[in-house]
Amino acid sequence: MLDILSKENFPLNKALLKNHKTNSLEQDPLHGKTLKAIVQELVEYFGWEELAAQININCFKKDPSVNSSLKFLRKTEWARKKVEKLYLAHLSHNYK
Repeated sequence: MLDILSKENFPLNKALLKNHKTNSLEQDPLHGKTLKAIVQELVEYFGWEELAAQININCFKKDPSVNSSLKFLRKTEWARKKVEKLYLAHLSHNYK
């Protein structure tokens, strides 16, 4: 029986893991995207008013700016997740 965890097979395992990580990262559309770039792209596409209608948070409604939105989104995970979800929907809609 072949023991894949044995020392002589370790380089092979390391290569397989590295390849798996690379493939996973290539498939993640958020990988390498900063929150700032995501917010800017959404604002450019939707505008602040529509973005506030899509995601009901005050930083998009009341005197909105990229910097104030980033400050809030970096502190508030649930809001950041909604922004990421909208961004992914936006990407999938644009690539169809």
